[in-house]
Amino acid sequence: MKVIPAIDLKDGQCVRLKKGDYDTVHKVAEDPVETARKFIAAGATMIHMVDLDAAKDGSHANYGVVERVIRETGATVELGGGVRSMQDVEAVLALGVKRVIIGSAAVRNPQFVAEAVKKYGDKIAVGIDAKSETVRTDGWLGDSGENYISFAERMESYGVKTIIFTDIDKDGMLAGPNFDQLAALRATVHCRIAASGGVSTLEDIRQLKRLGIDAAIAGKAVYTGKLALPAAIKEAE
Repeated sequence: MKVIPAIDLKDGQCVRLKKGDYDTVHKVAEDPVETARKFIAAGATMIHMVDLDAAKDGSHANYGVVERVIRETGATVELGGGVRSMQDVEAVLALGVKRVIIGSAAVRNPQFVAEAVKKYGDKIAVGIDAKSETVRTDGWLGDSGENYISFAERMESYGVKTIIFTDIDKDGMLAGPNFDQLAALRATVHCRIAASGGVSTLEDIRQLKRLGIDAAIAGKAVYTGKLALPAAIKEAE
């Protein structure tokens, strides 16, 4: 299992939200490039980046920051947030990003996912953000009404090889992931699953590993020092 540290970008800065609420935004680090360097030095082999501005309003203002992180650190990056068209996918890949995460657009336009997977294969991942078991969209502000498991099955049927599952109620709360929902997801789909939201202790890492989860995305716990990244990476091996 991999541990993947997260960098959420807003206005070019590293920030965190609580439960996806933009009103709770607070800066957690000065410089995304330096943050990425620290993550790599700690042993991270991939960095999970989310463009919060793009997720909310489609702005690409943070693309320059993403490109600089990749160019200056050599980091392997996956990026999500506001990817709504094949042009967006191409623009993100052109930054040097290794994996593009399609979120809200996968709900609204599933055919887009099918087309992207057909063209780019494993470079496409789908982010499933759930609250009370239904899939949320648009920076978590909209409720699709669709159950997260049936949605995951549909995405897998299109050839999606990686699903990033976030329980919104756990995100940024340092209270552990939603193991029950992750176990139900693992029992249903065969593709890779990355767990996001609430990962905050070595025991969380151990439990995710026992469930057969392929990756744990850690954000706030790493920034606050609650989860030591080198120890988490070692625990996951």
